[in-house]
Amino acid sequence: MKFDKTDEWAETLKALAHPTRLQIVAELLKGTKCVTDIQDILPASQSNISQHLTVLRHASLVDFAQDGSQRCYYVSRPFLVKGVVALLTEGEAVLRKSKQDIDREKQHSGTSRGVSCGQ
Repeated sequence: MKFDKTDEWAETLKALAHPTRLQIVAELLKGTKCVTDIQDILPASQSNISQHLTVLRHASLVDFAQDGSQRCYYVSRPFLVKGVVALLTEGEAVLRKSKQDIDREKQHSGTSRGVSCGQ
């Protein structure tokens, strides 16, 4: 993991961490849409959608092209957005480990140093 990038990654994830923004990027993955198109699809006002698009744009997740007086938005990092959305929709089961599982794992990886994990 590149620790010098974690702040940038956190900002990207924060930009996606809102239900309306997730809905917007999911719609934009289907194709370029103008703000009015998005407004017709989502239960949000034009100004609210524009605010969310600004957050997504500042995170370099979406961008726009001017079409007359309208801005038409598209996903500018489709691989990243598709990957995040795919992971979220996968429905992975929550993993549970017992103390014995953790102890075996620590022994196997050679990281056991006699220090117990805190709660």
